[in-house]
Amino acid sequence: MSEYTEMPEDMEVQEMIIDRVLQNTGALLEICLVKHGKQYEAAIFVDKKYKPGPPLPRPLESPSGQATHWMGVRPKVGLSQEETEKIIYEVQGVNALHRITMKDTWGSLLDTV
Repeated sequence: MSEYTEMPEDMEVQEMIIDRVLQNTGALLEICLVKHGKQYEAAIFVDKKYKPGPPLPRPLESPSGQATHWMGVRPKVGLSQEETEKIIYEVQGVNALHRITMKDTWGSLLDTV
C-alpha cells in the first residue's frame, strides 16, 4: 500500500476501493477502506493526502449527471450510484465480518464535544 499522509493517528488504510482522476484538477482521487478507531469506514485521499468527510457517501440534494452522492468536504467529490454501492458494500461487509456496529457521527454535535 502506498504512503498516505495527513490521516488521524487512529486511522489505518486497509485497501483501495475506488481510484480515478478528478476532472477539474487532474488530481488522483482514491477512496479507501480504512480502520478508524474500532470501526471500518471509507476515506478520501487526493494525491495521497487524507481529506476529512463522512465515513460513507451522502446523497446529493440535487443530483446532476452521473453524480448521485458525495464524500469529502474540500474538495467535495461527486460519486455515481455504482461507486456509492461499491463503497457501502465494502464498508458494511467488513464491519459485519468483524461484528462491528458502525457509528456515523460525522457532522453531528457529538463531533464538537
